[in-house]
Amino acid sequence: MPYVILGGAQIAVGAAAIFARWALGAADPLAVSAARLAIAAVLLLAAALFMRSKQGARKPTRRENTILAFAGCALAIHFATWIWSLEYTTVAISTLIVCSTPIWTALYDALILKRPLSRLATIAFATGIVGMAMVVGFDTTAPPVVGHQFLGAALAFVGSLGIGAYFILVREVREALDTRAIVTRTYTSAAVVLVVAAAIAHQPPPPLHATVAWSGILAMALVSQLLGHTALNAALRWFSPSAIAFATLLEPIIAALLALALFGEAVAPLSLAGGVILLVSIGIVLREDRLLPPQTEPVL
Repeated sequence: MPYVILGGAQIAVGAAAIFARWALGAADPLAVSAARLAIAAVLLLAAALFMRSKQGARKPTRRENTILAFAGCALAIHFATWIWSLEYTTVAISTLIVCSTPIWTALYDALILKRPLSRLATIAFATGIVGMAMVVGFDTTAPPVVGHQFLGAALAFVGSLGIGAYFILVREVREALDTRAIVTRTYTSAAVVLVVAAAIAHQPPPPLHATVAWSGILAMALVSQLLGHTALNAALRWFSPSAIAFATLLEPIIAALLALALFGEAVAPLSLAGGVILLVSIGIVLREDRLLPPQTEPVL
């Protein structure tokens, strides 16, 4: 059962890009992102009200609420730019780049928090950058909007920085608050930011008759967001955070296979080689980080 839960979580999260591609068929990126987060936030807020009636829970302090609000803004940037990138590059390329987050969070820890880096981790940073350059530079697969592959890669990169900032901020309150309290507040903050941004950008949600688009949005909210990420948290009962972090390296592989089967999006051989280098580099960074003094990353 532990392996079923962890494997199912990876499939659910890995399929998010497929669901997003369906949703983008009838709506713009900000609208899709806002709808996804709004649905998840409403369900979490309803659950929070129910749980509050059953048992009392410590309310976050003002400082914790401020941190979670900023984390929600970072999460909004992550979803908006990542989903937007799917309009300009392939599912495989976008997912590979956005999953490079562990490299940037480790770099933050090394430069800002002065955590030591092993020689192997330093080499992995360099090879990871080389791998990412190969993924982007040798990509010859035609995306939905031809001629903007580099824009798509840049948006996915911003998405990886956004989720990295989210992890770093949430880490500050991880020990004091439970997962439900964290995700309820961050998802709600992200939803508010995205709804406002979508309104300013004049990006309405898809029309009600666009069943494929709404199916994609609902699948992202219910399957990838709530079921997938909740299952990752549940897997912490049996696996260490490091083991789950390693398992998330399966996400771009799952996304690439699904995109190949459903959309015929193959990856150029040299881009594929770059993707392998990038994933191996991320794995090395995660392994080396595990050997340093404990500093648990949230799996949300």
